Amino acid sequence: MDYNTQLPRLIIPEYGRNVQKMVTSIIEIEDPEKRNHQAKAIIEVMGNLNPHLRDVPDFKHKLWDHLFIMSKFTLDVDSPYEKPSKESFEERPESLSYSQNNIKYRQYGRIVPMMILRAIELEEGEYKDLLVFTLANHMKKCYINWNKTTVDDEVILKHLDRFSDGKLTMNEKFKLSTFSEPKKKPQGKSRRK
Repeated sequence: MDYNTQLPRLIIPEYGRNVQKMVTSIIEIEDPEKRNHQAKAIIEVMGNLNPHLRDVPDFKHKLWDHLFIMSKFTLDVDSPYEKPSKESFEERPESLSYSQNNIKYRQYGRIVPMMILRAIELEEGEYKDLLVFTLANHMKKCYINWNKTTVDDEVILKHLDRFSDGKLTMNEKFKLSTFSEPKKKPQGKSRRK
């Protein structure tokens, strides 16, 4: 008896060992017409095994690419699409650079300070007052989500003052909303009745 761990590793495991065996067997067929006919039959089987691929644009092209990959690019058939090259699949993508943003107050992220800078540019009036109030409320909610504790409104207003270099103050007629920390599920014995 052969265990899967003893068998050669599958190139694309989603199609299973039987499809891999079919691909390996058509490589050895010498008659090109018969080999093309068998390749089209395998494509149909692959499409039936993975019906979710039908929602992918140009799914037949993807199936043909998978067929060539499973044959280790040695299959010689007339494909309706250009045969992929082995080198195109071995290319490594360029590495992404990580952002070097030093965020002073991480609980607010990068966007809140940018919104505060934008609010500074607005002209004085009711719209600006409402925006500052909304920003302060959002800052309080972010603080509670990050720290899981309650926070005094004074702390939030100090942070708003620091971000805006003293250019933004919240109107006294507004009061910040009260947010509570997320409720935890009780841990203990479950009662079954």
